[in-house]
Amino acid sequence: MDYHDPLPVSAERFAELREHFETRSVRGREYEHLPDYRSDLNRGVVLIEDTVVDGFPKIPRTLVIETGVPRHFDDELAVEEKLDGFNVRVARVGDDPPAEPLAFTRSGIVCPFTTYKARELLPVAEFFADHPDLMLCGEMVGPENPYTDHEYADVDSLAFRVFDVRERETGDSLPVRERRELCADYDIPQVPFHGVFTPEDAVDELPDIVEELDADGREGVVMKTRSVDRQLKYTTSAANQGNLEYAFSLPFDYGQAFMFRRLIREAFQSVEWDEDEPARRERAHELGEAILCSMTDTIERIDGGATVGERHTVRAPPSVVDELFEHFRSMGLQLEIETDEREAGERVVTFTKKTQATNDKVRAYLDGQIVRE
Repeated sequence: MDYHDPLPVSAERFAELREHFETRSVRGREYEHLPDYRSDLNRGVVLIEDTVVDGFPKIPRTLVIETGVPRHFDDELAVEEKLDGFNVRVARVGDDPPAEPLAFTRSGIVCPFTTYKARELLPVAEFFADHPDLMLCGEMVGPENPYTDHEYADVDSLAFRVFDVRERETGDSLPVRERRELCADYDIPQVPFHGVFTPEDAVDELPDIVEELDADGREGVVMKTRSVDRQLKYTTSAANQGNLEYAFSLPFDYGQAFMFRRLIREAFQSVEWDEDEPARRERAHELGEAILCSMTDTIERIDGGATVGERHTVRAPPSVVDELFEHFRSMGLQLEIETDEREAGERVVTFTKKTQATNDKVRAYLDGQIVRE
């Protein structure tokens, strides 16, 4: 197959980009994926058998609603909630038979656990029988999550929420209304919808929407034209501070750019919200707590002999959990099992992905290693 045909690159350019793809296998099926964004291609493009699965594009961000929204949008825009989970594309690949749906992470890796959950949570057989050339793009959310856990009141374990439906090979999106109606026809859950606005009305309405989401500890919004040819995102203070608290709990494993970007978002939001001095000092106090308290907790835990890292809980049949852990180990991750139980025939495991840099550096500094700045 000429993989470059559905992609927005020439055969010559694709041959140059091919060297940046990585080769992996899942259940005996070999595939290639593009782990990083390139100027011509989205991160996560997958080449598997005779199928191309396009990656998901970056969505730009505005730091100021009042000026950023009308500058980015000329016409009406739909506003949907941005959920805190991990980005997943579910697409059917292969000949029919044995065509089957697979779940791809943001970088294009097939995750066996997520594939199992997608098949369990979504009517994938029915949907892809009718729409084999589409892919479901969504967020996996919930507390029993191997990548990013976040509490949602209506999610006990793990849930999938669609935010886009795209052509599998070209990446072209279905219009918002068509996508929402299509998913509703198949009872496929979607991200919450906040309405369609003109840019001017959005400037008036978005602060209230964002503040309500912020009060509930939710992540933010994604704005998009009806045709989804333009998108823009904006996050809440709760999300910014939650990210900072998490990052500073593993300060040597998350880069300065990750932390700095979120501090910048807080500063611009404080100014746009026109906060008075008490409100700004309260924000500063909360930011300081998120940063310092998470770091000191990490240092004290390591000083007490503990190992820190990214802690997760997963629930699935034993064979699926085994496959997930083998998948993680094949990627070079070190896992530490905290609890391993059986509930109703499923295996429920809480584990930590060791973050070596933070553990090693904190231990070294506690032992007296000199810091050279």
